[in-house]
Amino acid sequence: MNKDSIIVLSGGMDSVTLLHDYKDRIALAVTFDYGSNHNAREIECARKNCEILGIEHLVIPLQFIGQYFESSLLSGADDIPEGHYADENMKSTVVPFRNGIMLSVACGLAESRHLKHVMLANHSGDHAIYPDCRRPFVDAMSEAMKEGTYDGITILAPYTDITKSDIARIGGKLGVDYSLTYSCYKGLEKHCGRCGTCEERREALAAAGITDPTIYED
Repeated sequence: MNKDSIIVLSGGMDSVTLLHDYKDRIALAVTFDYGSNHNAREIECARKNCEILGIEHLVIPLQFIGQYFESSLLSGADDIPEGHYADENMKSTVVPFRNGIMLSVACGLAESRHLKHVMLANHSGDHAIYPDCRRPFVDAMSEAMKEGTYDGITILAPYTDITKSDIARIGGKLGVDYSLTYSCYKGLEKHCGRCGTCEERREALAAAGITDPTIYED
C-alpha cells in the first residue's frame, strides 16, 4: 500500500493502536511537546513504537501552549481532578483548541512531504468534554485543510465513532503491547489509577479481555 499519511501520535493507547493498525500507509509520525504533565512519558512511548515499526518519528515543540494556555493538564499533577470522563470536573483537562493547532502543523508537514492525509485517533469517548475530538470539528477541519492546501490534504479519523474498548479490541488482535503506552494525566512514574484517563484505560482493556500491563499506584 502507498504510504500517503502522517499520524499525530501522542504515545497513548488510541494513537499507538492507530499507528499499528495503519502502519502500511503511514510515512511519518509526529508527536508534539506542548508541556503537559504526561508529555515526556508519552513521547518516549511514541518513539519506541515507531522504532518497532520502522516509521520515521518527529517531535515538534509547542512550548507556547504550556506557557500561555489554561488547563489542569498543563499545571501539574496536583491539579488533575479524579473521577470519570463523564464528570463535570474533567472539563478542566481541556487544552483549548489543542487538536486544531496540532492538525494545522501536521497539515503543513504533510504538504511539505507530499502526503495526502493526516491521521487522528480521536474516538467517541472523547466527545463528552473535548469539542475538538467531535465529528463536526474533524469534518470542518478536514475541509479547511483541503481548501487551504494545493494537494487537498484531508483528515483520516477512523476511530471517531467507536469506543476506546473497541480500539483496545483492535489493538488486541494486532498484538499491540500496551505496556509501551502511557495515559495518566498526572504524568507520574506509575499511573495514578484514579483520573479520568486512567479509569477509561482500565475499563477499555478489561472490556477487550486484555490483561492490563499497567502499573498503577493503587
